[in-house]
Amino acid sequence: MSTDIPHRELTHRVAGFVADAITPIAAAMARGHGPSPKRIVESAGEAGLAGLLTPEAFGGAGGNHGDFIQFIETVARADASSAVILDVHLSVGTEPLLVFGNDDQKSRYLRRLASGEWLAAFALTEAAGGSDAVALRTRAAREGETYVLDGAKAFITGAGDADLYIVMARTGDGAHGVSAFLVEAAWPGVSTGPPLAKMGLHGSWTGELVLDGVRVPAANRLGDEGFGFTVAMSALDSGRVGISAQAVGIAQGALDAAVEPSRRRRDAGSEVDADAIADMEARTAAARQLTRYAAALVDAGRRVTHDAAIAKLYSTDTCVAVAQSAVDLCAPESGAEDHPAAVRFRDAKACQIYEGTNQIQRVVIARHLLRD
Repeated sequence: MSTDIPHRELTHRVAGFVADAITPIAAAMARGHGPSPKRIVESAGEAGLAGLLTPEAFGGAGGNHGDFIQFIETVARADASSAVILDVHLSVGTEPLLVFGNDDQKSRYLRRLASGEWLAAFALTEAAGGSDAVALRTRAAREGETYVLDGAKAFITGAGDADLYIVMARTGDGAHGVSAFLVEAAWPGVSTGPPLAKMGLHGSWTGELVLDGVRVPAANRLGDEGFGFTVAMSALDSGRVGISAQAVGIAQGALDAAVEPSRRRRDAGSEVDADAIADMEARTAAARQLTRYAAALVDAGRRVTHDAAIAKLYSTDTCVAVAQSAVDLCAPESGAEDHPAAVRFRDAKACQIYEGTNQIQRVVIARHLLRD
């Protein structure tokens, strides 16, 4: 997808959005007292960024994945909770519709998502399945021109505030027995649990999605029956590039938090751990380049599974390591719950878990190298 946004214009637009809409609420988001996820997406819509990857014909900005990762990194540098809300909405929440949706589905949903009127979510994970996506138990039984969905999804970003869920449900056996559905939150039988109390990312709602006899029109099946696993894996490939960008932003924010106090200590004649700061900068820069490379492959229409896994693995391990170093360098002040380094350290850990744990990324990378 080629971009119609000049790079300088996009940079200016993103910087203005972060300065006006994200930085002022970052402290509240870190405490879990900020605006709702939907309000974050509405703000992005007002700035022309909620449909960054959506073509102009459907009300979007017509941007590419290079634009996308710049946006997510910049937001995450200020607030990781806002970044994951926007990342999920733009990537796994909207991209499957862009890639696999038919004209009718696109015309019904894309403008609402691109404007920020609706918030999108992605519902694959189940409590019993863990990292085994094929083990899902949510079922979709065909009854004429509708499917009846029953089951529960766990750890869903945006649960309770999303308007549209992309739901994976079983219509048969094995990987070829999974289908994808566009499920509106307002339909009878759709409910959510309360947001989970998490270690970090307190401003992002994560919870359970329950489907109790939800009647979904066959016209809302995304792709062919049995094609859902392909939809899910395609979404996760691109989504992992977005999470890599979020991780880079968290790492950069942690580095920002460590540099200024280190300067003050140096100027006051105290010893500073320059080696640690240099390592933090080098790892963050390397993670940024891996993420840019993976995004460029997506924009070139290349297969990105292997490189997205590398970017996700390295970037998320980096953000945890850099945030931990920031806590060390800023001690004892970083012992305070609301210290920027402490906030980023708590936020960083989730990046190693969602959109495929880093253990799964290692499986993907090794399988690519060891294939016949």
